[in-house]
Amino acid sequence: MYQLARKALFLLPTETSHHFSLNAIALSSRLGLLKHWPKQPAAQPVEIMGLTFPNPVGLAAGLDKNGDYFNALAELGFGFVEIGTITPRPQPGNPKPRLFRLPEHQAIINRMGFNNLGVDHLVTQVRKRRFKGILGINIGKNFDTPVESASDDYRLCMEKVYAYADYIAVNISSPNTPGLRDLQHAEQLSELLATLKQTQARLADEQGRYVPLALKIAPDLDDEQIVDMARQLIKHGIDGVIATNTTLSREPIKHSPLASEQGGLSGWPVRERATEVVEKLAKELDGALPIIGVGGIISGGDACDKINAGASLVQVYTGFIYRGPALIAEAVEALSAL
Repeated sequence: MYQLARKALFLLPTETSHHFSLNAIALSSRLGLLKHWPKQPAAQPVEIMGLTFPNPVGLAAGLDKNGDYFNALAELGFGFVEIGTITPRPQPGNPKPRLFRLPEHQAIINRMGFNNLGVDHLVTQVRKRRFKGILGINIGKNFDTPVESASDDYRLCMEKVYAYADYIAVNISSPNTPGLRDLQHAEQLSELLATLKQTQARLADEQGRYVPLALKIAPDLDDEQIVDMARQLIKHGIDGVIATNTTLSREPIKHSPLASEQGGLSGWPVRERATEVVEKLAKELDGALPIIGVGGIISGGDACDKINAGASLVQVYTGFIYRGPALIAEAVEALSAL
């Protein structure tokens, strides 16, 4: 059924079909149709970061930036849903067109640029939560906030979402916000992580509730940067790491007519590199904190590869666009056999 719907959706401009699909899922939820379709995966609880995830397959940030659709999306069988990336102030993102499909590669290029309605809108939506699974909220900085002031944006977002998140994901790895990836460099990273942990400790004390922090990193780090990243995560007591975001590399699609489009590449072409980063991180972390593996998961076997490389959970995004809800159940079933 989804494959037939996808053929029609792919006739529309990419961003138009994105919004149409989300609205269709929301309408189906309101009509009670999602209770009967699709097949719901069996429970397969995973405990990490002090949280119990109903199953190990989640939705990555980026699909529901503003928290408008997560209740409906969760009905498709996800064990956890991550919304955002959200910024302190609303921003329109980059000029259109900014989202491109590469069906022959089961891939997407995006240069959305953290387009969102601002953290206050997201908080209003999250207050309507019905979803009983795990909800992650992904935070970032506004495009016009200088890198040296980025910690102020992250702190403000943390303060506003803390009461509503099961975990908070810190996005320092999108390639579409100028200077953002500079925060992955040693000195800037250490300062940011110290600020985040101080804010987390204060909010935990004030609200009597500890909300874990997970850092989302890029696949384009070299081995030395991965080693340093692992050390910094351990040093500052970060609760988890999400590996990885989209890649700037075009090597896997160098013959595509869209290879020259700017933005982050996701889907099948990033699969191998994302898995390598998970494996290298796992070796360096040696169990000190869990990894959420994401990048190029198009099948249940791809999900297993991430877990075998050292991840505790996985997230899907582009694979979900190409495969639909069937991917969720397939991935959960494959992971249950490990």
